[in-house]
Amino acid sequence: MMQQTIDQPSLTAPDSIGRANGNAYQYVPAGTGPAYRSPIDLIRFLITGEQTGGAFFMAEVSVAPGCGTPPHIHRREEETFHVQQGSLTVQVGGKTLTASPGDLVCLPRGVAHCFQNNGDMNAKFLVVAAPAGLEKFFEEAFYPEADCPDAPPMTEAFLGRLLAAAPKYGLEFAPPA
Repeated sequence: MMQQTIDQPSLTAPDSIGRANGNAYQYVPAGTGPAYRSPIDLIRFLITGEQTGGAFFMAEVSVAPGCGTPPHIHRREEETFHVQQGSLTVQVGGKTLTASPGDLVCLPRGVAHCFQNNGDMNAKFLVVAAPAGLEKFFEEAFYPEADCPDAPPMTEAFLGRLLAAAPKYGLEFAPPA
């Protein structure tokens, strides 16, 4: 039997794209995706709607202790969290969940929810939004990490960015429970 050698491209560059059996694949080395900061978190894009044909967006998120989101509603997408480090207290549908490493929380569109890191270390999780589009909100409302290496302060200017961008991407801020 003859041995067949298949040349494979080197996958060392960020966002390397290749083909296997005629289908495109993407490789994103750790820490290389575009990243955006808010006063509460750092979000690093892993794959965007542009790269998935609009099917989904995926990012890794790091939330400092004591930080979290206000109650909000996604009108366009489901949002799923897979906790990797620390823990998140997630409020959804009148329930309070504590998500630990390995736990997954899938949040349906149209339901108010929020999360908080009540631990003593950064909470890290993967977030998947389907369909894609939510990444455009982060690009518009948050600050590029390159321009803001540390968490920015919560200011009126930042809140203005958030409130201006949210309706464009089907995001509503709900009153606290």
